[in-house]
Amino acid sequence: MTARPLRRSVLCVPGGDERKIRKALASGADQVVIDLEDAVPPADKDRARETLGAIAWSDRAGLPSIAVRVNAPRSRWCHLDIDAVVRSAIPASSIVLPKVESPGDLEFVDRLLDGIEAGVGGVDRLGVEALIETADGLSRIEQIASASSRLSALITGYADLAASLGRAAGGDPALWIAVQDRVIAAARTNRLDAVDGPYLGVGLDDGFGAAVSHAVRIGFDAKWAIHPRQLDPIRLAFEPSSEQVQYARRVVDALAAAHDGGRGAVELDGQMIDEAIAVAARRTLQKIGVSL
Repeated sequence: MTARPLRRSVLCVPGGDERKIRKALASGADQVVIDLEDAVPPADKDRARETLGAIAWSDRAGLPSIAVRVNAPRSRWCHLDIDAVVRSAIPASSIVLPKVESPGDLEFVDRLLDGIEAGVGGVDRLGVEALIETADGLSRIEQIASASSRLSALITGYADLAASLGRAAGGDPALWIAVQDRVIAAARTNRLDAVDGPYLGVGLDDGFGAAVSHAVRIGFDAKWAIHPRQLDPIRLAFEPSSEQVQYARRVVDALAAAHDGGRGAVELDGQMIDEAIAVAARRTLQKIGVSL
């Protein structure tokens, strides 16, 4: 068993505002997404990009995982954003690509990153996270999920997706089950994280609680937040209890011993344990940073 980076709570923060970025980095989020897209009006795109490049990153100890949401493919800012992220000193591990509608969008970004990274030299290879927020993207999600070796996550973007589908944003989480199932299935098939988009409100009301609980039950790995007050409830909801962790360890150990003895299943606490049960146990352990 080895540790891997955790991603349960993801805080999205406007780009171009160093004060807010610093606050987000100290918020306790597992990942911070610095947003150069929806959070920055068109007239401020260049300034936000310049601000991002000017931030001093001398002290990187204790920082959460950082991603930068660039502008969408086919916009006049996408390639400029990506170039700025690679060339800046910001310790980003990935970019979030919005409005991914086809494998070609990821292939474009792949080639662009290959060229910029080769030109800069000595930089870590950036990962990519795909935001699914249009009907076109949803209809091609299986192809998108397998389009790039850089891809690490699929993210649902409810506001834009609702507009694209002609559906009211928000509402009962159960209304989104068909969409969510497609995102999760595509992510699981391609060994990607499935990340639930934000609740479209900044409070901790019943609607927020229902949305978080639903995301956990249906199988998402993490959820976006748009206010720091939402981080702790998200983290607690996605973090398995000590009892669940203890049971998962017992399942994995018991089945490993059974396999060593030439058996495919074993009884544990009156229940037959086989590989299907072990898959769920391993996923529980992965939620606390254990990779098997």
